[in-house]
Amino acid sequence: MKTDFEFVYGTWAVHNRKLRDTLDDDCTEWVEFDARSVVAPILDGWGHIDRMYVADSPEQAGFEGFTLRLFDPSSDRWRIYWSATGNPGILDTPVEGVFVDGHAIFESTDVLGGRPARVRFEWLTDNPESPVWQQSFSFDDGTTWRHNWTMTFTRV
Repeated sequence: MKTDFEFVYGTWAVHNRKLRDTLDDDCTEWVEFDARSVVAPILDGWGHIDRMYVADSPEQAGFEGFTLRLFDPSSDRWRIYWSATGNPGILDTPVEGVFVDGHAIFESTDVLGGRPARVRFEWLTDNPESPVWQQSFSFDDGTTWRHNWTMTFTRV
């Protein structure tokens, strides 16, 4: 539904916890860092933009990430696109999905590190004042998933 993401409009403090190397099946080292996110509607509410600012992370000096979320009323599905200053000029393959009872799953097929992969984003919005976003990858066509990144949002 067009209003699914209205809970995320505004400014957020974002705590990130991610595997240091999301493409290494043997990586067990988690890194943590903070960010600020500013989310605003566009296109009369049919989409919105999310700009994430990271002052410093264990992997690199500051960076900016950009999410574009667009709702397609003909399919009742969202498409979520990502780009960041660490990989300028590239808009990642969108994940697609829907919300059901405050939980959303968005998936796509992509190539990561030269390997075919399934990508999954999840939104958990049981508490809209502190929603959680998670990312997982599958390198066996969705038989198993490896969780590799969590962002916990706190409204500013």
